[in-house]
Amino acid sequence: MDKADTNSENYEGLRYSRQIILDGFGAEGQDKLKKAKILVAGSGGLGSPALLYLAAAGVGNIGVVDFDTVTISNLNRQVLHFTSDMGRKKTDSAEEKLYKLNPEVKVIKYNTRIHIDNVEDIISGYDVVIDATDNFTARYLISDCCYFMKKPLVEGAAVGLDGILMTIIPDETPCYRCLYPYPPEDGVLPTCSDVGILGAVTGVVGSMQALEAIKFITGMGQNITGRILTFDALASSFREVKWARRESCPLCGKEPKITELVQYKVKCRLKGIEVSEK
Repeated sequence: MDKADTNSENYEGLRYSRQIILDGFGAEGQDKLKKAKILVAGSGGLGSPALLYLAAAGVGNIGVVDFDTVTISNLNRQVLHFTSDMGRKKTDSAEEKLYKLNPEVKVIKYNTRIHIDNVEDIISGYDVVIDATDNFTARYLISDCCYFMKKPLVEGAAVGLDGILMTIIPDETPCYRCLYPYPPEDGVLPTCSDVGILGAVTGVVGSMQALEAIKFITGMGQNITGRILTFDALASSFREVKWARRESCPLCGKEPKITELVQYKVKCRLKGIEVSEK
């Protein structure tokens, strides 16, 4: 389709026709996506498929946060980045691919590490946040900030051959600290650098994170709230676990102990060596 065609009145109707004809979606749902602002924190294994599907669906404003550069070990799962991108900033690589996929969306880049001094400014302008980070320092900052700022949050994680997914709506559903009140002790939990990761596992979880955000914006179906969805790649199975708000939760409980943002430093395990998250 040439440039003239992209400016035609029927362009959007053709581009998004397969989702517009869905029952309960329609032109109204497409218009909601066009006006939506969704932030994806991380453009790696989870963020890559999430960003691609948000852009393909026609989400009008997509924020992407990442401080890292593309390395060769990323390429088995971070499908937004190609071999020729090695050494490039991931935000630049992501922006290029998303515009090639859909030039009608707006990509907002944040080439920075999320930290206590910038997380509020980054998150404040968005309707939904997708957490596709790979460390507890960022995860707790993002989840706490979303709670304080009343932003819906789609949490996802994958390591080895397993994935986990949940959607958090402040004051309506359990928060992240209802599940994990505080970060794990240093060196307790492994990372994909320690036990490995099959790329397609992150593809499953990241795609579902995008789906959760799209469903929330359009009002279609039910989000994964009040429950946790786990994915076992070896068994090709999903399991649902009920998840309730915890009265003793340090963030959203009856007597909260966390009343402002706090930044943790957690040491991850890397082949038997502890590596400090910065």
